[in-house]
Amino acid sequence: MVTMDEQERRRRRLTAWRASRRTLARVGADGTLGERLAALAAGAASVHDPEDWTDVYGGGVVADLERRVAELLGMEEAAFFPTGTMAQQVALRCWAGRTGNATVALHPLSHPELHEGGALGVVSGLRTVHPTSEPRLPDAEEVREFPEPFGTLMLELPLRDAGFVLPSWEELTAVVEAARERDAVVHFDGARLWECGPHFGRELSEIAALADSVYVSFYKSLDGLSGAVLAGPSTLVEEARVWRHRYGGQLFQQYPAALSALLGLERELPRLPSYTAHAKVVAGALAEGFAASGVPWSRVHPEPPHTHQFQVWLPYGAEVLDEASVRQAEETGVTLFRRWFAGAAGTGLPPGVSFTEVTVAGAGLEWSAEDVRDAVAGFVAYLT
Repeated sequence: MVTMDEQERRRRRLTAWRASRRTLARVGADGTLGERLAALAAGAASVHDPEDWTDVYGGGVVADLERRVAELLGMEEAAFFPTGTMAQQVALRCWAGRTGNATVALHPLSHPELHEGGALGVVSGLRTVHPTSEPRLPDAEEVREFPEPFGTLMLELPLRDAGFVLPSWEELTAVVEAARERDAVVHFDGARLWECGPHFGRELSEIAALADSVYVSFYKSLDGLSGAVLAGPSTLVEEARVWRHRYGGQLFQQYPAALSALLGLERELPRLPSYTAHAKVVAGALAEGFAASGVPWSRVHPEPPHTHQFQVWLPYGAEVLDEASVRQAEETGVTLFRRWFAGAAGTGLPPGVSFTEVTVAGAGLEWSAEDVRDAVAGFVAYLT
């Protein structure tokens, strides 16, 4: 349950972030109801005919979005889901029925293991195993030599809780080949797949072609309202639609989420390569700024970033860092960092170290390296 103190802290953070004249990313979810509704109404006509009928249990703009994503990913078909959690549970359950093996190999820092309350086992009857516990995706040898069989290998691209890390293209293709050698299918948790192209040097369809199925999200990289898509072979997607209904995901109308997803594909997707490129500039300047600031220790991880998101580690408590961040925003109008968290087990963080996730989006393109270094100096002043 969210306490009044937590609500007040959240209001304080949102007020400071929204009032900031400079920030590395402006997040739609920080907006008011009126702002989000107005933005959706203003942009809707640019991505779908406003005279079209609204969707009813699918169809209309929802079907339009499904077709668009299937085409972008080079998959036969796609189905819209209200959440990525549901989309992946359905995908992995369907694959378990088809392979005859309900064991899923994935990373212990993957989303289903950390953020879904054990749903794969409790709700879907699946069992998970971990080819590696290192803060990176498994390599080909670890998959090939894993001592027990599994029906599906799930790879989260990028692995968010390890620092938005990605393998190289050669490593990714090798690990997929290793899974195939074991007669396992491959599913990509592509919640943030949209921003992986620059790192791999490949188009989205070429990346997705490595997998048997792919899930993508719309409210993360693309700043949509909500929703996800599961893409893959037509037979799998048809079965997934049946399970979607069984899981309670056959919503009466979903046009706001679908419209916002189409707007994200139209507006944000083409800009992600520029965000990723500038994230490297920002990360380098952050490292330089902290090295010159006198803090006892710091780390930017990974350096350089693999996508437009990365972590910063500092040897202070999360509450201390949160207070410094919000005070900097309130008193200077500069939001350099948002939320800080104590290091989670398995991330590789030493005891007493906290981390924050940095996202570089459209607003961040205005920052020079010097701007970042100056902001670091200002932030550190609130720690002393």
